Amino acid sequence: MTTLLPLEGVKVVDLTWVAFGPWVTKYLADHGAEVIKIESTTRPDIIRLSPPYKDNKAHPDRAGLFTVFNSSKRSLTLNLKNPKGLELLKKLVKWADVVVENMGVGAMKNLGLDYEQLVKLKPDIIMVSMSILGQSGPLSFFQGFGPHGAALSGVYALTGWPDGEPTSNTLAWPDCVCPWYATTAIMAALDYKRRSGKGQFIDISQVETTIHGFAPAMLRYSANDQVTNRMGNRCDEAAPHGIFRCQGFDRWCAIAIRDDAQWKALCEAIGKREWASKFATLKQRKANEDIIEKAIDEWTAPQMAEDVMKKLQSIGVPAGVVQNAENLFADPQLKHRDHFPKLDHPVMGKTTHPSWPAKFSASPAQLKPAPALGQDNEYVCTKILELSDQEFIELVNSGVLE
Repeated sequence: MTTLLPLEGVKVVDLTWVAFGPWVTKYLADHGAEVIKIESTTRPDIIRLSPPYKDNKAHPDRAGLFTVFNSSKRSLTLNLKNPKGLELLKKLVKWADVVVENMGVGAMKNLGLDYEQLVKLKPDIIMVSMSILGQSGPLSFFQGFGPHGAALSGVYALTGWPDGEPTSNTLAWPDCVCPWYATTAIMAALDYKRRSGKGQFIDISQVETTIHGFAPAMLRYSANDQVTNRMGNRCDEAAPHGIFRCQGFDRWCAIAIRDDAQWKALCEAIGKREWASKFATLKQRKANEDIIEKAIDEWTAPQMAEDVMKKLQSIGVPAGVVQNAENLFADPQLKHRDHFPKLDHPVMGKTTHPSWPAKFSASPAQLKPAPALGQDNEYVCTKILELSDQEFIELVNSGVLE
């Protein structure tokens, strides 16, 4: 018996690229929606041209990031500079329930594909536009990527050491946060459409969604005019609170103490029983953090990170190994939950993908491999748009299908 997926029957035109947008449409596709990704061979999605590549062989169909962010979709390569290419896309809009894009503000209007035009083609269409700062306002013209959104939303003001400069990293924080706001908004709009018969336009700002993750800092300023500064690994509400070196190269364990019982148990473990009363309060521990952290480092350094974690957890002290990619692939809990299934990609063969953390008992996500560039041109044209074989051949020969 075939399982009915949660979003089966939902039809999506995907005009997204890089990470933030494709992650949204990947969720829809993996949960059953029919997602048609509009691509170009002359201007491919930049993550098709970004490493890492399978077996270190650079090719648009061997890019790891693209493969992960575009599972379960179909690829249609269209030349949108050709009027016939635009007409083909408009036919897809009439077929679709949802159109998703994350181009620079104004790009869709320049193509004649903004919401005002799409709603003329499909009155109940749901259109989602995702940008750094939203579609309107004095700075809406600003274009950029996740790191720019992280800077504008205040992330980098809070990351780094107290005596150092703001610190960035390779993780584009907004790209990891914003997709879930967008996905939730699409779910709400689909439900609204089901009940009312009406579509709508959804305008999502990366900066505004990312700011939600820093509510304490916003509250501290709004209530007390106090600006939160960088604290490294420390925390105002917990001490000790940090990452401590363990045996081996680049091996660490995180330890966080939030109450008296945890502090007393940690003192016993590290052989500093007298500190349980000497530094009994959070205020006392904060005032002596350097001394406490040095003692913990000396205790953890000769031990394996996993042993430190297990030992502390067994006595009620919050602790966790700082895992790298190798550790994650070997993690027994993740293996048990089949978090890294292998899919049979049309070019790369067996490739590893992260699965979704929400496990549906009746209708689990069913990941399929990402498409090769233009892999589904014939299927989309002849099966979805119901063009004849001759019409399809003409589109290929005229360069409409790149």
